[in-house]
Amino acid sequence: MTNIAILTPCILDGDAVSNDVVGMYRCLSKYGYQAKVFAENWAISAVDVNHVNKVKTFLRKKKDILIYHYSVGWNTGLNLLHELNCKKVIRYHNVTPAEFYEGISTDYTFACKAGQEQLKSITSLHSAIYLSDSEYNAQELHLMGVPQNNSLVIPPFHHVEHLEYLQSDISVIDRYLDDKINVLMVGRIAPNKGHATLIDAFGVYYNTYNKNSRLLIVGKEDERLSIYNNFLHQKVKDLGLQESVVFTGAVSAEALKSYYLVSNIFMTTSEHEGFCVPLVEAMAMKLPIVAYGSTAIPYTVGKAGLVWDKPDPYLLAGSVDCIARDEFVSASLGEMGWRRYKETFTNEQIETKFIEVIKSLK
Repeated sequence: MTNIAILTPCILDGDAVSNDVVGMYRCLSKYGYQAKVFAENWAISAVDVNHVNKVKTFLRKKKDILIYHYSVGWNTGLNLLHELNCKKVIRYHNVTPAEFYEGISTDYTFACKAGQEQLKSITSLHSAIYLSDSEYNAQELHLMGVPQNNSLVIPPFHHVEHLEYLQSDISVIDRYLDDKINVLMVGRIAPNKGHATLIDAFGVYYNTYNKNSRLLIVGKEDERLSIYNNFLHQKVKDLGLQESVVFTGAVSAEALKSYYLVSNIFMTTSEHEGFCVPLVEAMAMKLPIVAYGSTAIPYTVGKAGLVWDKPDPYLLAGSVDCIARDEFVSASLGEMGWRRYKETFTNEQIETKFIEVIKSLK
């Protein structure tokens, strides 16, 4: 029997890459494959995780398969790719450019620089199959020499279906379901996510169009990024928006669902995304989207949202106002997003494409 190892440096609850790892593992198990997950660090209950030092004893045959989730520099993973004599699949989630973290975190800066440097070696594995989250990621690999016939685009597995059937967190609904327009952003608090522009855009909307509004920023704040975190909180104070901007921190899945339910509009001004899973969550929840169309965002949203090629706070604020004032526009965008989710991003569709790739490696 073919053994399949799914490898990533770190696995955490609620992390997009980790959700993709878990989705792959469950899919492979469902189809009867002998699959195991390997990592160096983990804090997750959804699957059993094995330490990376056990990979070599699991992948002993040439027909065995290593699936390496790549988004950050990791010497151990790079060495295994070159040492193991088995079939290899590179799951490319993109690497955040290091300049976003310069002057904020030396750890993140180093990891991102290492990620970009190691990508040169990873893209030289001409016998490997490359699975990109998005067309944007695939184009980056092609520019680095990966042949198109070795490259496929498959969206990441996610937990949207799980969200749909979860019970809501009533405390969130009681607190935020009122007569205010709630603008939602979901994603970890990190410099590439463009929160400064998000806050500026909301400030324009609040002061120009509607003071009876609120910005909900849902995402974990990393202590290693305290400089960035403090900058955002100070920006909110400088704009006089302390009572109208909410930083929730990390939240449970039940609370996350509730934040989608109480919101009127999803807005992101992220400057760098390899896919952006929260956009899929928003589409599945029929929440209209306003976005700055950087990197992979236009590929993920398609025509199912108001996506602009410039991060102009006034343009973004005007878009929010258009949706908030016009129920037909809001409902139409929500319906378009839901259709795009159903036609392109369900786990069932992702599963079918992924298993086809695995079967082709036999």
